[in-house]
Amino acid sequence: STEMNRYRAGRLTSRFFLHLVLIILGLIMVFPLVWMFAASIAGPQGGLTPAHFGYIFGANRFGWYLFNSLLVAGIVTAANVLFCFTCGYALARGIAPGGKIWFYTILIVLMLPVHIVIIPVYLLMNKIGLYDSYGALILPWLVNPIGVFLVRQYVSTLPTSLEEAGRIDGAGELRILFRIVMPLCRPVLAILAIQVFMTNWNSFLFPFILTSSEQYRTLPVALAMLLGYQSIDWPQLMAGSVVAVVPVLAVFLVFQRQIISGVTAGALKQ
Repeated sequence: STEMNRYRAGRLTSRFFLHLVLIILGLIMVFPLVWMFAASIAGPQGGLTPAHFGYIFGANRFGWYLFNSLLVAGIVTAANVLFCFTCGYALARGIAPGGKIWFYTILIVLMLPVHIVIIPVYLLMNKIGLYDSYGALILPWLVNPIGVFLVRQYVSTLPTSLEEAGRIDGAGELRILFRIVMPLCRPVLAILAIQVFMTNWNSFLFPFILTSSEQYRTLPVALAMLLGYQSIDWPQLMAGSVVAVVPVLAVFLVFQRQIISGVTAGALKQ
């Protein structure tokens, strides 16, 4: 019993220090968010005021920029879920002709830094007349090679027995695709959706280059415009940052269960 008590005491001690370290790390991660929110409501004389939020939504048109970011990120995310899922399924099941060539092409594209396409995308958007429009913010990002790769790898681990059973029952290929296979791919599609949404929501360089008017300006570009040449209005900048962070946190809270299940499912598959 003495050895058992020592074992229990050692286990409790190790768990205590583990939780202590986790709490400290959690506080370190939460502190910037708390400081950002506190700075956004800081008054000129040390008090608290929400006036900075009213100013950025009024004089700085942050409501419109928020709408642009939600529209662009929402459309791009929905398109990536649809196109990456269908392309990944076709590659995994060998439906697409020249599937191995397409797969290796995707791997090669993944090795290339995205910044090398800045000039080609800019010239292409100018040539087809989409510069400074929603099309320039949406069209180049409708499908993501990493998304196709993730879906292809995930679908490859799924058994084909359910699809064959659906064909025996008389289901068409589209019904099998969207009613049988797609529900099984919810974990990887949730991971893809949040990754694409966060990438497009935080994107600054391409929206800055591909647009020139306030009508199509997104939140990250608008935040950069708050930086003055001589001084920075920190409360307004932090208020804008709070507005930009809230949707990302909301998306994560909605999809966190699917993300965790997707990670664990990928770890447990044989």
